[in-house]
Amino acid sequence: MPIDGTDDQIAAVRAFNRFYTRKLGVLDQHVGQSPFSLSEARVLYELAHRDELSAKEIGSELGLDPGYLSRIVQSFDEKGLISRRPLPTDRRQYQLSLTAKGRQTFAKLNLSSQNEVAAMLARLPAGDATRLTQAMATIEAVLEQRRSQPASIVLRSHRVGDMGWVISKQAAAYAADYNWDISYEALVAEICAQFIKTYDATREHCWIAEVGGEPVGSIFLVKATDEIAKLRLLQVEKKARGLGVGRALVEQCMQGARERGYRRMTLWTQSILVAARGIYQSAGFKLVKEEKHHSFGADLVGETWERDL
Repeated sequence: MPIDGTDDQIAAVRAFNRFYTRKLGVLDQHVGQSPFSLSEARVLYELAHRDELSAKEIGSELGLDPGYLSRIVQSFDEKGLISRRPLPTDRRQYQLSLTAKGRQTFAKLNLSSQNEVAAMLARLPAGDATRLTQAMATIEAVLEQRRSQPASIVLRSHRVGDMGWVISKQAAAYAADYNWDISYEALVAEICAQFIKTYDATREHCWIAEVGGEPVGSIFLVKATDEIAKLRLLQVEKKARGLGVGRALVEQCMQGARERGYRRMTLWTQSILVAARGIYQSAGFKLVKEEKHHSFGADLVGETWERDL
């Protein structure tokens, strides 16, 4: 049984893969009308766009089996498409470069591919080409996000529509992760409604975290007393966990409380929220109170954490 991804999600991805390969005409593993397989075309592309790569580097970049890649390199060499010379640091490895014939061959292959894609896009209704390329960019970003450099986190103030987002994401996340019932959604809705009704920017605030222009987290600073601020509703979307979003939100909330004249900060959380507790502890909060309770359809241990500002 798959560890991650529902059966419907897995089936959808596989169906898209089958559709897209058919659409591009590469089911036979050859690109356009050329004699090259898809893997061979990818190797040519890398050599055309990067200088003096080793076979090992190409294999690592493209995820190709070393034996299969070796056969491709040998074929290219026999056809006069590449030149090879031993690496100075490792005589067993070779630097690969396209010959003049290799560059001419790639140019012809590249033009053929461009023309095929251009023809496909030309058949689409106005505006659909943009939708298509934007969707492709989204797919690439999602699938490559763990391999790329850490994403830039932007913390902004709340705006119209954010409270609905917070309520929905909080309720769905805790229902999925901890099986909390709809009474938790009611609590979050009450907190958000009260925040908006009595909002005083000199004493309270909400920050929304964004990565790539998309909201992925939130936190609220609310007034407990004239000297004590309360941290509420820390939330980080699962897809953004591990990027430091939670810590950035907590640090911003504490800084916001200092700027508004508070001398102390308190928060209420649950013992089962291990990740959040770790963030609070690393930010200097101390556990000051524990109390068992039954809420949101579950038996819980509520915790109060505090720290001086």
